[in-house]
Amino acid sequence: MYIRPELFQFLRELKENNNRSWFEANKTRYDNYIKNPLFDFIEAFGDRLPAISPHYQAIPRVSGGSLFRIYRDLRFSQDKTPYKTAAALHFRHESARDVHAPGFYLHLEPGEVFVGCGIWKPDTGTVTRIRTRIAEHPDLWLSVKDHPDFRAVFSLEGDSLKKPPRGFDPDHPLMEDIKRKDFLGSVVLDEKTACRDDFLDYYVELCTRAAPFMRFLTESLGLSW
Repeated sequence: MYIRPELFQFLRELKENNNRSWFEANKTRYDNYIKNPLFDFIEAFGDRLPAISPHYQAIPRVSGGSLFRIYRDLRFSQDKTPYKTAAALHFRHESARDVHAPGFYLHLEPGEVFVGCGIWKPDTGTVTRIRTRIAEHPDLWLSVKDHPDFRAVFSLEGDSLKKPPRGFDPDHPLMEDIKRKDFLGSVVLDEKTACRDDFLDYYVELCTRAAPFMRFLTESLGLSW
């Protein structure tokens, strides 16, 4: 078991005591129930990831790695609480420079556990390349988006434009997908599922189901799958 109920209990208490003195007094719990077990999860998933795609990475560290920092960036936020009250993992393409590239994702928060895949808030050039591939290869996109293995568990999420993007035929039959600003698939879970002994296997299964969707996005950007 990589993820234990103590992870969620720690995050619940952190939400009620989001200050440096409490965190420092409880940092050993953070290390024991969140950081170290999730490093182990990342390493174990890394052994399985090449079977999904050899070009995606699982790096068991925080800086430049797969575990998001617990510390919030306060520079541009009115909310000055110093810590995030969720733990999150992100497995990015080897060519990715930041979290806005395609990736596999795991979000662990009391009352909000989900698995994600895809790309969130890509820049204009990136989203245009994805939209162009959908417009030019509609059958391929539909075979990916509507594949029973994917649609049985994943829901497409994210924001969309209100009007067709410039440069695309407004009457294109897939215009609702072309208008997407995010290309995200998600599966809502719960704490009990995340704490199962076989959760790593289940996470691998979900990422495997998402592989054709991820391949479409990856190759849309000219990256190796």
